This record gives sequence, C-alpha cells and structure tokens, in this order.
Amino acid sequence: MRRSIGRLLGDRRVVGVILLAIQLVIVMSGLSWISARWRWVPWILTVLSVIIVIWLVRKYDNPTYKITWIIVILLLPLFGGLFYLLWGNTPFNRARTQHRYEPKPPDLTAYRCKPATEELATRYPRHAIHARYIAGLNGMPAWSGTEARYFRAGEEMFASMCEELERAHRFIFLEYFIIEEGVMWNTILEILQRKVREGVDVRVLYDDVGSIATLPQRYDRYLISLGIRAVRFNRFVPTLNTYLNYRNHRKMMIIDGNVGYMGGINLADEYINEKVRFGYWKDTGVLLRGEGTASMTTLFLEMWEYATGETVPPLDAYLPTVRMPSDGYVQPFADSPLDDINISESLYLQIIHNARDYVYITTPYLVLDNEMITALTIAAQSGVDVRILTPGIPDKKLVYMITRSYYQQLHRAGVKIYEYRPGFLHAKSIVSDDDMAVVGTINMDFRSFFLHFECATCFYNSSVVAAVKQDILETINVSRQIDDAWLHHMSWLSSIAASVLRLFAPLL
Repeated sequence: MRRSIGRLLGDRRVVGVILLAIQLVIVMSGLSWISARWRWVPWILTVLSVIIVIWLVRKYDNPTYKITWIIVILLLPLFGGLFYLLWGNTPFNRARTQHRYEPKPPDLTAYRCKPATEELATRYPRHAIHARYIAGLNGMPAWSGTEARYFRAGEEMFASMCEELERAHRFIFLEYFIIEEGVMWNTILEILQRKVREGVDVRVLYDDVGSIATLPQRYDRYLISLGIRAVRFNRFVPTLNTYLNYRNHRKMMIIDGNVGYMGGINLADEYINEKVRFGYWKDTGVLLRGEGTASMTTLFLEMWEYATGETVPPLDAYLPTVRMPSDGYVQPFADSPLDDINISESLYLQIIHNARDYVYITTPYLVLDNEMITALTIAAQSGVDVRILTPGIPDKKLVYMITRSYYQQLHRAGVKIYEYRPGFLHAKSIVSDDDMAVVGTINMDFRSFFLHFECATCFYNSSVVAAVKQDILETINVSRQIDDAWLHHMSWLSSIAASVLRLFAPLL
C-alpha cells in the first residue's frame, strides 16, 4: 500500500493534477467566502463575466472556441469570467510567453542556398497560393535541389535514422514531443554519446509535458552530463495559467544540415512497434536531403533560442552543403500558438477548397470547427472524392468519442470515413490531386491548430505525393468504412454523450 502511494506521489502527472485541483478549490472557496462576506462581490464577478462574454463575441477568434467559453461562463457566471482570464486565450496570457518568442524570418537568399518559391509559382501556378502563403507568413520558402523519401512505418524511419546518425560529423539536432527510454531511444542515445566524443555538436530539445510520464523529471541534466546540450521545453509548473497548454508537438531530427527527418514519429518504442499498446501503431514520416533541410535547421535554431535564451550564431554555419537532384519541390514550415495566424488549418482549408479530383486525410484525432466541416462538406458535395482515415483502436477514449460524433454529418455529405482496423493510426497527412501532399505533426483538432507548436512539410509534384496516396489506399484496404449500417447501430446514449463532449472539445 505504501509503495503504491509512493509511486503515485512520485508521478508528476498525479502531483500536478492534485496541485491544480487544490489551487482551483482555493480560488473557488476564496471567492465564495468573499462573496458571502461582501454582497457586492457576486455582482462585480457577474458583470465581469458579462463583459467577457461581450468581448468574446466581438473577438477575432475561432467561433467554436468562443462558443465553448461562452457556455462555460454562462453556466458559471460567478467564476466563469475569472476562469477565462486565467486559462483563456487572452492577449495577457499569450504575452507572458510571446515576448520570448518573436522569431524573425531569416533572409535565406543571402546564403548559398537559393529558395525556389517563385520558381515553383511560375512553373506550377496552381501551387502558388500555397507556397506564397507559407513563405509570406512563416518566412519558410519552397526549395528545389532536395531528395525526398517517405516512410510508411516507424520501423523503416528508425532504421534510416540510425544509419544517418552514424554518418554525422558536424551537428545533430533533435526536437521531439515525447522521448521514452527503451529500444528506440537507447539505441539513438548510444550513437549520440559516441558522436559527442567525436566532437559533434549534439542538441536535444523535448517537451516537458509530452515526456512527463516517460522520462525522469531532470533527465535534461543527465543528458548534459553526457556532453549533450539538452533543454526541457516549457517546464511543467502546476499553476493556473494558460501557457501550460502551449506545448511543443514538433518532431524533427537534423543531421549536419544536409539530412532532416519529420513526421508523426516520436522517440518511443510504440512508434516502432517494439511495444504494443493499441494494436499495430501505424505512423509515417519523411526524409529530406539537400537544400530543403535549410528550413528545418532554421526552425530548430529559432526554437532553441526561444527555449534557452541563447543567441544563435550566424545561420550559414548550419546550412546544407549539398544540393541533390530535385524531386519536385519541398516546403517545410512551422505553426505557433502565439500569434493570430493559423497557418496549419488555413493550409488544409486551401487544399480542400482547391481539390478537383480527390483529397485524402489521415489523422488520429478528428475534432473539427465549422470552417473545416463546411470545407469538407462542400468538397464532397461538389464531386470531390473526400476520404478521412482515423484509428480503429483509440489511445484517448474521450477524444475518440468526439471523433466519432462527426461521422454522421460528414457521411451524409458524401465524405468517406474509414477506421484503421489493425490498431492505432497516428499518421498526420493530407494528399490531393496527385500533385500535393503534406506530412508532419498536425492533427485535425483544436490543440494542433490553436495550442501547439507544430511542423510539417509540403510536397509539390514530388514522388512523395504518389507514395502518400498509395500508402493511404493500401491502409484503406485494411480499414472499416463507416456506412449507414454502422451509424444505425450507434446508441443514442453514446451519441448524446459525444455531442455534449463536442461542446467542450476546444478545452480538452
């Protein structure tokens, strides 16, 4: 019994939840006591809630997110307004983190690498809108001179990673949401230690909440003791504030500035199916070799400067030294929750709106706002073949209930939905019309679109586009299609519960 209690108290998640709950109880109890003592306080708090509701209605924010908070405030008029000030997406809450994250897009045209955004726009005018949108808002251009490879499973990507890590001689940059001790990470760590002894600059940046259950609290200190420069991103301090939600969900590995990996694959054993949790773990990733890796290196160094406060040396020391035969065009990019620009969702909406023949999407979580539902519906009703693949075995049951709550509406509009039967589908990709695909870390949910730091790569007229499409079609062959019969067997209680959860989806 004592050991069980000791294990629970040693779990940072449990301790964090307890401390947050205590703070919440203190705040609510304190307000209740003050309200009973001074009768005018409830009126002040209620007026505050009304003012915040009016402000939310006028605020330029996602309507679904605003409606969720308005419901919370109306249900709890005494506390709701204060809760929003503490946890909501307010300018004050963002400013506390935002002042440290103001990356200035580098002028990559000044270096030996030559961006190809305008070349792409001229050669393929259809893609100009996507490439210029990302380059204009994110500062990340399109590139030629890049070899690209698509991985259909984590096992394939892991084998390639190890081979490339062994060849490193200048630097290795790792940025991941989750790192967990096991076959995958221990193998990589052994290589990193050898490379440190060879004089290679090795840096590891991991998310503190993402790895809260998989690494010891001060694991960064252990890595530092090995000669690895390591940082925990946005350390978990259990206090009532919204910037705890701003997690680094990005997953990148950059080697010598010439090779870069990106995708949904974290550094943990379930991603390579060394550990079975939810059936077969289906994930994907990509490798870039050549000039396109410049953007990935830039993104890492921006985040490193933000997380450490260090001034990054001149960029040219980290840029690619090789130019490969072009495999179409590539455009790595990132998205941040600390601005009013939602690049990830906007790009997905552009692709769906511009689709002529088909658009296929894979996502582990499907939590949609009205804009995305409308785009998918209009595309399907216009004759575009719209298909969405989701997991057959969930890792988060509440989110899975919400995911399934969208099936009926989308199915009636003509969207084809499939659930991956062998296990958990963690791949995050979209492909359209045989000429464009996006592979990265972006889930189709509120956290990815609004609260997380994310990254992905666009592929234009690349062999990766065909590879993504083929992989999705083969995955569909082992998936169950959602049809009228399936929807008919969904219980009313489950449907009602899912609908209620959808109201609070932006807060989950």
